Amino acid sequence: MPTFETRDPSASAFWTERFAHQFTPWDRGGVPAALRRFVAQSSRPLVTLIPGCGTGYEVACLSEAGWDVIAIDFSPAAVQAARAVLGGLAERVVMADFFEFEPPRPLDCIYERAFLCALPRDKWPLVVRRWSELLSPGGLLAAFFYFDNSPKGPPFGADAGELAMLLAPHFEMIDDQPVEDSVPVFEGRERWQVWRRI
Repeated sequence: MPTFETRDPSASAFWTERFAHQFTPWDRGGVPAALRRFVAQSSRPLVTLIPGCGTGYEVACLSEAGWDVIAIDFSPAAVQAARAVLGGLAERVVMADFFEFEPPRPLDCIYERAFLCALPRDKWPLVVRRWSELLSPGGLLAAFFYFDNSPKGPPFGADAGELAMLLAPHFEMIDDQPVEDSVPVFEGRERWQVWRRI
């Protein structure tokens, strides 16, 4: 493992340093099966935001299905990596801070993949509040959530009850499934959930 100088995962420099060292154990190098099923089963294309997109493989999957997708990351190195992977879809990736970003169109869906667990738990109420602000009633939060009781991170694991309490004022859960193709860092401690904005 490389030696890192930046220790605050709330800072862009933390993630930029890891991308620069090609240390990205959360990156599965492709699109998870649960997301592919979610897209295939959707009755229509959804305007979707991917916060903390990392390498952004999911952008191509959604775009190929006709979805209007925009992906953001606050790490210049992550944005550069995603744009390199996506080629002709590179313009779909924008450098932005999730807490300040204003999407150009109303959102139908937010796709959550290793964004929440990348941030310290004290930031989670802010994340959930921003999700609820960005989605209109009926909008979907399509998410992989990481459940673990270790105080260390990232990844920072959630307690199922505490996560539900955070989400419940704004969302109702409509799907909850085990994940069969997790990367090793999440294996056995991850679930695919879809929550609808109330």
